[in-house]
Amino acid sequence: MIEQLNPKQAWELMRQNSKAVIVDVRTKIEHGFVGHPPGAVLIPWKEGPDWQLNPNFIGEVKQAVPDIEAPVLLLCRSGQRSQDAAVALEQAGYRHLVNIVEGFEGPLDENRHRGNLGGWRFHGLPWEQS
Repeated sequence: MIEQLNPKQAWELMRQNSKAVIVDVRTKIEHGFVGHPPGAVLIPWKEGPDWQLNPNFIGEVKQAVPDIEAPVLLLCRSGQRSQDAAVALEQAGYRHLVNIVEGFEGPLDENRHRGNLGGWRFHGLPWEQS
């Protein structure tokens, strides 16, 4: 089962469990220019310009997080790509998967802007840019 945590809950899990790892499944550009939680491991689920699935995703996660019992928290822009990635990791044998709902930027508001209704940055959690 994939746990669904909001950004604040995910941050608290990270603080309480030293084995927990955030895997940022966004693109390299999103990770670097939009920002990311400190220590997040970038392993894109899909990458532009053609948005094809990363064929090495599972292997890259296994390299970054070899312990299938460790909590793996998955982060994307809004929580959808991370959910898809979590399903793939569950099928690969990972046991403690967390989808960070709201993602880094949160859902779209009535003006089609992100960051005003939720997301990692909205909640004032630590983040940085590359």
